[in-house]
Amino acid sequence: MVNIQQIKQRYGIIGNSEALNRAIDVAVQVAPTDLSVLITGESGTGKEVFPQIIHQHSIRKHGSYVAVNCGAIPEGTIDSELFGHEKGAFTGAYSDRKGYFEEANEGTIFLDEIGELPLATQVRLLRVLETGEFMRVGSSRILKTNVRVVAATNVNLEKAIKEGKFREDLFYRLNSVPINIPPLRERVEDIYLLFRKFAADFADRYRMPAVKLDQSAREMLERYRWPGNIRQLKNITEQISIIEKERVLTASDLQKYLPYHEGDNLPALIGGREHQFGGSDFSNEREILYKVLFDMKRDMNDLKKLVLEILQHGNDVSLKGDNAEIIQNLYQDTAQDLTNPQLLKEGTIVPFSQRRQNNSPAEEHHNIEDTEELVEESLSLEEKEVELIKKALEKHSGKRKQAAKELGISERTLYRKIKEHNIEG
Repeated sequence: MVNIQQIKQRYGIIGNSEALNRAIDVAVQVAPTDLSVLITGESGTGKEVFPQIIHQHSIRKHGSYVAVNCGAIPEGTIDSELFGHEKGAFTGAYSDRKGYFEEANEGTIFLDEIGELPLATQVRLLRVLETGEFMRVGSSRILKTNVRVVAATNVNLEKAIKEGKFREDLFYRLNSVPINIPPLRERVEDIYLLFRKFAADFADRYRMPAVKLDQSAREMLERYRWPGNIRQLKNITEQISIIEKERVLTASDLQKYLPYHEGDNLPALIGGREHQFGGSDFSNEREILYKVLFDMKRDMNDLKKLVLEILQHGNDVSLKGDNAEIIQNLYQDTAQDLTNPQLLKEGTIVPFSQRRQNNSPAEEHHNIEDTEELVEESLSLEEKEVELIKKALEKHSGKRKQAAKELGISERTLYRKIKEHNIEG
């Protein structure tokens, strides 16, 4: 039976959210096997802890553990770093060198930011995963290695596959067991726990009282979306601990340290995958669009309700209470006048029913404005073509050569069009 609390204490993991506990449980369950593991999650969520959990709970725990940041190695040297090179393989290769896969033999290798690997290196990695074989750069000798591969990424690899930036076969080979680390905005119950832990740590480090939050500041802390996740929360807590003289912060104090991000005050889409893997910024735009659509739908429903009430009760509909609020929301500039009894009494605004009673038939007839009949314009290409040919012929008095030149077509084509559409003249 996995004791998740002991694992959290051992690796310094703070939080009690269900998604976090599930990720830890999967990591421990898969550790005794040799299956490849792909850890996904946004930047700053703490993905680097999980390969250590997997290694320490596996039969390889006495072997080497090698962590490699694939995004930090230049494309020209990454093959040499991973697989080693022979002396003279390239300029500067003054001696043989083992790569990370050789060094990690019988142990675990953690490939962070796997989505940044060049396509050529992805082919080499796929071979290692499938056969355990590789060759050093500049060598034709096949070497064997026995390593457990754990990879991590904040990139949406499925999207990268569609864009031709990541091999589909490598994705499925790495993704034998997927572990997703939830972003901080989906762990609202853990945000304040993390803040308190960081505040206590910095208080010990800088030998000062720990900063605290009042209720308003705590609510603001938990409403914020934390695009940088745990890393951002830790950095901001350190700033506050050093800069603020007061040890109890209010919401206005905290606000100075929270950079604005579009969509911060909108609800998080729990379980949505658009925020994961450093996905597109479309998520925030979608939330804004949802808010606009919800507001429009609400206004339409209110308007339907008011119209239905007018149809049912005619002139007896009251412009007070809920109806007044509907008008106020829909017509901010004029709603106050429409619901002002004083203006109605003074006659500044005359209700429609009174206008009909007060006006004589002659006045009503006088008030009716002329209406213009709207004729729908034809969008037929054939009719437009015939119309243009007729106008060109009429302009040039039936001279086809000049009409064809005006239309930008040959005289022969014009003759054919005239016969086709049976144009006279």
